[in-house]
Amino acid sequence: MNIVIIGASGKTGQLAAQQALDAGHRVTAFIRSPEKLKMTHERLTIVQGDATDSEAVNSALNGQDAVISCVGSNNGLSKTTILREMASTVAEAMAHNGVDRIVYMASAGIDREIPGVMGKVTMKLLGNVLEDHRNAVEVYKSFDFKWTIARPMGLTDKPYTGSYTETLEGIPSGSKSISRADVADFLVRAISDDQYIYQSVGLASKE
Repeated sequence: MNIVIIGASGKTGQLAAQQALDAGHRVTAFIRSPEKLKMTHERLTIVQGDATDSEAVNSALNGQDAVISCVGSNNGLSKTTILREMASTVAEAMAHNGVDRIVYMASAGIDREIPGVMGKVTMKLLGNVLEDHRNAVEVYKSFDFKWTIARPMGLTDKPYTGSYTETLEGIPSGSKSISRADVADFLVRAISDDQYIYQSVGLASKE
């Protein structure tokens, strides 16, 4: 499969790129700063560009089969619309190039699903970021795409395990975190597994 990874220079994006290559896919890493991706492979193409630049995104999506989005906001907890803006550009480019499969990494909380007092506190603290992710997801859902949304709990740099909890409703019980490597595993698996189409999946480690 030919996969474009938007945000491939981030911590999760780099892991997703490596795991997609390990799985035999051809990967186009779409990133603003190519020097941040310390990786070479015969099936890896690095494309420099901004995900709000429609010409650059259109060029990157030409001839592709699917998109994995690992983009984040650089605005901290401030009000932002950058994720929705990037989603709009990517979605238009997908439609233009006939690409209909996307796996989007959002965050636990976008479905207002974290329970309890701490859940409410967390979702309020992350309110601006979650709203932007929510609006980005709605952009993709407004097109005729086969979408999957990943809702990981708190991201860590712990090692890959390949064993984690998934849930379609609410958040996984137990752990409040998951390693970026395991999230990357899910993103790459989901892109070619039809059971995840039109699903929003909560993710957490089994610890």
